[in-house]
Order: sequence, then structure tokens, then C-alpha cells
Amino acid sequence: MDKQTENSIVELVLEQLREQGAATGVSNGKPGEVSLSGLGDASNASDPVVLEPQDFIGIENPKNIEALKVMRKSSPARILMGRSGARQRTPSLLNFMADHAAAIDAVLTDVSDDFLEKNGLFKVATVVKDKDEYLMRPDLGKKLSDTAKEDILQNCDKGKQVQIIVVDGLSSTAIEANVSDVMPALIQGLESQGLSVGRPFFIQYGRVGVMDDVGPLLECDVIVEFVGERPGLITAESMSAYMAYRPDHSTIEAGRTVVSNIHRNGTPPAEAGAHLATIVKKMVDNKASGMKLSSLLN
Repeated sequence: MDKQTENSIVELVLEQLREQGAATGVSNGKPGEVSLSGLGDASNASDPVVLEPQDFIGIENPKNIEALKVMRKSSPARILMGRSGARQRTPSLLNFMADHAAAIDAVLTDVSDDFLEKNGLFKVATVVKDKDEYLMRPDLGKKLSDTAKEDILQNCDKGKQVQIIVVDGLSSTAIEANVSDVMPALIQGLESQGLSVGRPFFIQYGRVGVMDDVGPLLECDVIVEFVGERPGLITAESMSAYMAYRPDHSTIEAGRTVVSNIHRNGTPPAEAGAHLATIVKKMVDNKASGMKLSSLLN
């Protein structure tokens, strides 16, 4: 089903709800029709279902609306949504279903070829055959295919101080939402500190541990891996940056440094890129990452 058809169905449902009085609520303590403006990541214009604004308060006739406003702004969690008897209100339920659908899409949808071309990323893959196997066999997402190794060696130089890789992980949405801003900021920061940077590339069906295959292959000092985080009901756009000094198959998880929650409502991508550059410089200077780096710096 295409977006136009989805939007038509949603508008029909909303109209029926309005006619029945179900698509109304209390926003900031005042009754009124529920708008289609955003809640969290669902505020994108392309998203078909958004029924309540982020600061929506569904408590009828609150004693202290100002206190509720402060509480509502303190958390992106589903609080103060109100209820209809013992159940959720219809708009709250539809918001929940929309966010759940966005999380599923983030996992099941592939990063587009147009996005990769726009960002100058050539694509390789792990030994995983398809999405189903990827979800069932996390271990296979850590192993590059033989074809991938050949393509990487043909397109990348060995011996660079920093190699950036982009991995779909569990959210293609996170990759497409953040990489265009975070990667240029990171590269600029690294080059300003005199560090050599290899050609970035994209690994399909990859897990964090795939960097352990890339490191020995390209003989680089530091791997920076951007990977889509497992989506939740607050956001499907969150991305992490895992970094390791000379990762190989002996690297343990405590040997990696990670900066998580990179997205527009967390650590902004451009800001994250600049911050990552300073961390990488410390890794190169100290020849360490993860807990070892932390102990050296403290």
C-alpha cells in the first residue's frame, strides 16, 4: 500500500472519529479537536497517523494544569494521556499503534540505494542471506562475506588512522535520519586534528561486532561504526557510534567505546560528530579504547 492510499484511509477514519466525538480531547486543560501535529518521531510530514501534539494533556478538568505542563515536558514517555473508563482514549491508542508501526518499519526496511549514493557510500554485506536470517542469527551479522572483503580492499586504502563504517543494525530509519549530518562533522573534526581517514562504506545486515572483521582487513588504528539502535516507542531514529582501537576477533565488548542516543531529540547528529572526533583523538593518542581508555583518562 502506498503513502497516498494510507493517508486517504487515515483521513477517512479521522473524519468518522470526529463525527462520533471520539477524536476530541483536552489539550493543556481545554477541550478541543485533536490535531494531526506531531508526537515524537511521528511528527514527520510523511507519517500518516499523528493525533496528538507532544505536550498533549488528556486529564479532564485538572486541578493544576501548570504543574501538569511541567511534568509533561519533563519526559517523552506516555504520561497524562487520560482515559476512557478503564481503557486508553482512542487517539492515544492510535498514537501507540503508529509508533509501534514505525518501530517495525525501522527494523524491516532496508537502507535505500539513493541514500547510499547521496552520501558516497558503497555497499557490501555480511554472510547473512536475508532479513529473516539476520534477525534470527545475530552471530552471522558479525562476519563479512568473501565478496565484501574483496570489494573493501579494492575501494579502501589500508593503514589509515581512522576508518568509518555505517551499519544498518536494527534501524534503517536511524541511519537515514542521522548519517548525513554526523559523518561530515566527524570527518571534518578528525582531519582538523591531523588524523587520516579512510573511505567510509556501508555494511548491510551488520552487527556491532562486524568491526572486528574490518579492523584486521584494513589495518587501521580506530574503527568508528555508526549503527542503528533497536527502535522503541519513543523514537525509531536513535543511532549509536561504537569505536574501538585496533579491533580484531579478540576484542571484547568492554574494549569498545560507545556514544548512543544520536538523534534530533537526543544528542544532535552534528554535535555528536564533533564530540566523536575528540574521543577518537584520545584513542589514537592513548592507543586504547573502552574500559582501558577510561582508566587511562581517569
